[in-house]
Amino acid sequence: MSRISIPFKTLGIATAVSLCVIAACQAGAIRSDAEKAIIKKLGGLRGIADAQRSGVTRDLALEIRKLPAGANKASLAYSLANLATEGDFGRDTLQEVTTTLAQSLTETHIAGQGGQPHPGYDELAQLAKYEHMKVSLNSADYKAAVSNLDAIDSARAKVDFSLTDIEGHAWTLSSLKGKVVLVNFWATWCPPCRKEMPDLQMLSDRFKAQGFVVLSISDEGMDKVKPFIADHKYTWPILLDPGRKVNEMYHIQGIPKSFLYNRKGQLIEQTIDMRTQAQFLSLLAKAGLK
Repeated sequence: MSRISIPFKTLGIATAVSLCVIAACQAGAIRSDAEKAIIKKLGGLRGIADAQRSGVTRDLALEIRKLPAGANKASLAYSLANLATEGDFGRDTLQEVTTTLAQSLTETHIAGQGGQPHPGYDELAQLAKYEHMKVSLNSADYKAAVSNLDAIDSARAKVDFSLTDIEGHAWTLSSLKGKVVLVNFWATWCPPCRKEMPDLQMLSDRFKAQGFVVLSISDEGMDKVKPFIADHKYTWPILLDPGRKVNEMYHIQGIPKSFLYNRKGQLIEQTIDMRTQAQFLSLLAKAGLK
């Protein structure tokens, strides 16, 4: 996802918005009242009910689009794009967010940190590939991001792993051929991860008899993961990834993220962020589960 050192999607909202401010300030201080107002709204976005969040997100996209071109605008557009994929707020809304991010990167060439391209190019590549958004951008940085994402997906398709769950049972991905498998990356401290977990429990319960397996992978320690799972009474396999070896195999830079395998063991779909129950059901239908 992001090429910054601490991925936006893995952070709490206060830290995430602070990161947005820092990124903008590194390129040029945020001075306008309009930019400050947008940052405040970004900070409160997760606190808005899903029914209203779509409209607020769309309005933010249009507000950012009206800002003067430059690094500040690109940072704010990128921050909004990260938040806009946390669920299903409508394809029209997500397209407005995508268009705003593409516009901000088209108006002015903006470098990222450490000489790397701005992380917005990676975000746009993911929006186009996984969310099927229209991206009108013909820049070398965007083309490089698309090429990089294709290479990562090629590597992901070849991944196999063996991990142990919190009950001491070993799981190997390749041994689950014949089943539909959802590999899900998460953490106890991740708000979008926690939000989708009740739906993962529902899916596990509903489709288990049809050969559906959810494998949720955390890089946290047993001392954090096991009490959290016990408190919430989740029953599907929760695997531990000490040293983040499997996270690295999948090139995980932001969570939650899920990968769907069909009964032949083929990777057929992946998500850019958390999914709603309806989105998960649509995803599983592609593997024949209805």
